[in-house]
Amino acid sequence: MTFEPVIGLEVHVQLKTASKLFCRCSTVFGADPNSQICPICAGHPGVLPLLNKKAVELLVNAALGLGCKITPHSVFSRKQYFYPDLPKAYQISQFDLPLATGGKIDITTADGKIKTIRIHRIHLEEDAGKLLHAIGNRELDYSLVDLNRAGIPLAECVSEPDMFSPEEAYAYLTNLKAILQYLEVSDCDMEKGSLRCDANISLRPVGHTKLGTRAEIKNLNSFKAVKEAIYYEIKRQMEVLNTEGRVVQETRLWDDSRGVTESMRSKEQAHDYRYFPEPDLIPIELKDDFLSKLRAGLPELPTTKKTRFISEYKLTDYDATVLVADRFLAEYFEQAVSKVGPEVAKPVCNWITTELLGRLNAASKPITESPVSAEHLAQLVGLVQKGTISGKIAKDVFGEMFETRQAPEVIVKSKGLVQVGDEATIAKWCDEAIAEMPAAVKEYKGGKERAIGSLVGLVMKKSQGKANPGLVNQILAKKLTA
Repeated sequence: MTFEPVIGLEVHVQLKTASKLFCRCSTVFGADPNSQICPICAGHPGVLPLLNKKAVELLVNAALGLGCKITPHSVFSRKQYFYPDLPKAYQISQFDLPLATGGKIDITTADGKIKTIRIHRIHLEEDAGKLLHAIGNRELDYSLVDLNRAGIPLAECVSEPDMFSPEEAYAYLTNLKAILQYLEVSDCDMEKGSLRCDANISLRPVGHTKLGTRAEIKNLNSFKAVKEAIYYEIKRQMEVLNTEGRVVQETRLWDDSRGVTESMRSKEQAHDYRYFPEPDLIPIELKDDFLSKLRAGLPELPTTKKTRFISEYKLTDYDATVLVADRFLAEYFEQAVSKVGPEVAKPVCNWITTELLGRLNAASKPITESPVSAEHLAQLVGLVQKGTISGKIAKDVFGEMFETRQAPEVIVKSKGLVQVGDEATIAKWCDEAIAEMPAAVKEYKGGKERAIGSLVGLVMKKSQGKANPGLVNQILAKKLTA
């Protein structure tokens, strides 16, 4: 039987607050274990939580940016379960009245079509702590508990089961991350745990509408892991259905080193969390003026920015998509263009998407850590546009800029790389090239116009790459047709 996968994602996003959701403990990453806890987030008896207003603002901003319907009256609930890293033995979350419902994210599918992925709900909750089962490469026969994350504010974004391939899930996550970064809701740094994903995967016969039995893969902490885990799980469930005939509903974990999912616990019966309203927190009431102020402050989001980049800077759809996928990359591009003018936006884009991103990716650095500033990149493009240096020399200069952080003018001047535009000098090199390559001359005069490329290459070699390529072509063509 032929099956199709159905995928839904639950994404936990750490909100960009200075303190935790219900206390004043710091949210700074990397502190010593259990150094950022207090009686409130450690779950001591008799303490009272106090809601962080900033967390509510950030979640509402996220919901507005994703086109959600805001719930003006919402409440917190206690989600009861026991786990060693949950100090209160319950988690303060939202159940029947979340802050936001509905919403959508548009993705581009493999065939180039736009597909809408619906968002079911976004709610606010506190994070649990963290269990450590190893120190470095050494596996422990016991677990260590770090409560620094306990009480960290999270926005949980739950999609509808609208995705049918790992690629669609990857595109959804990519677009969600970009939107949240533009809204400055979260840094979305998966290495720091700021964005984590649970994937729900089920298979059903092609043509059927009823969902199959799902497996949930917990705590995927990279986009690559999400895609690979979904691929594996689809393959696993397909083999089960074609042999045993029945998939068990369960929670599974992704073993990145082995590339497999493993059973964590069975979910044959729905877990009874015994939700009930949190008695220590009053309901959240969102006033119209509060929502209007947040709506008015929303930034230009990726889709709108992409449309503007295409119309204003005459970029291709692909180029604009690459640039707007990262807010900081889009800002870098516009900073550079502002220094040289919109008429050379395309060359600026080309330098960013090829030379700069290529080197940054090789060095595993984000655009925010680029050794080449937007101003210096603009200066380099300007030197090429003015004919001060050739494109070939510019690549060498860029390499040194990346290594030394120096301005391009400084490098060009110190190394004597200014492009030669003197016609007499270039004519001399052309005469030498014509004399040294009679076969290429004969081919060109015989109608093979591409043979001039060999002559141009020799002239550029003689000039150590400094000759103006346009002039070289003009002078050679004139001499060969004389």
